[in-house]
Amino acid sequence: VSFSKGKEAAPALLPLAPPAAAAPAPRRAQTTTMHSSYLLAAVAAASIPLSSAFLPATPSLATRAAAPSLALSPARAPLSALRMADDDKPALGAAAEKYSKGFAHPDPVLVDGDIRKILPHRYPFLLVDKVLEYVPGEMAVAIKCITANEPQFTGHFPDRPIMPGVLQIEAMAQVGGIVALQPPMAEPGQDFFFGGVDNVKWRRPLVPGDVLVMEMRVSAFKKRFGICKMQGKGYVDGNIAVEGDFTFALAKAKKEE
Repeated sequence: VSFSKGKEAAPALLPLAPPAAAAPAPRRAQTTTMHSSYLLAAVAAASIPLSSAFLPATPSLATRAAAPSLALSPARAPLSALRMADDDKPALGAAAEKYSKGFAHPDPVLVDGDIRKILPHRYPFLLVDKVLEYVPGEMAVAIKCITANEPQFTGHFPDRPIMPGVLQIEAMAQVGGIVALQPPMAEPGQDFFFGGVDNVKWRRPLVPGDVLVMEMRVSAFKKRFGICKMQGKGYVDGNIAVEGDFTFALAKAKKEE
């Protein structure tokens, strides 16, 4: 520090001395620190399972042992288990017999050949298949089996075959003819014609596979005028399908010359 006369001299700034460098740690201490770092890393690595650290996640051996192997074919049941025992097999025809009993008809009193001798109708307008019951001069019960190969179904209707209602009435009239064209109501060689139909009602459509069971019963008969009135009903599967009142006119037999 210098002093000048009459003025106070500012202290001179002296350069700071550089900080003393830290004394190097002993080499033995550095080595210990490095060894501690490696030890911590090794411990951390050891705590991670090898399978999750370096391998894709896979089920454990125990899980794989319990799960079925996809590579193996599934276990097959013994062939004897797939075969039905002979005692358990239904007899051939048992099912058909069961359903056939539901379709069983009584023994007919008139079959196709007998009907042709009474009615003048022929294919495709003979609509009575067989007569199940007949009481002369009173009533008759007959059936008409409706099948898909009948000619009316080609046009009525091609995509939904339904038996025309007028043919149902015709079939019932033919059943009435079974009664009207035999003694004591008619003489051999007489014909009968429609005189009128009243109170006709159709209750359900008739389709191929149906069996129409018809009953015609005489309600009045005037032999002098050849007029016969009948009432009729037709059933399918026990349900009424068609009904009406009929009037027939009997034509007198032609005199032989």
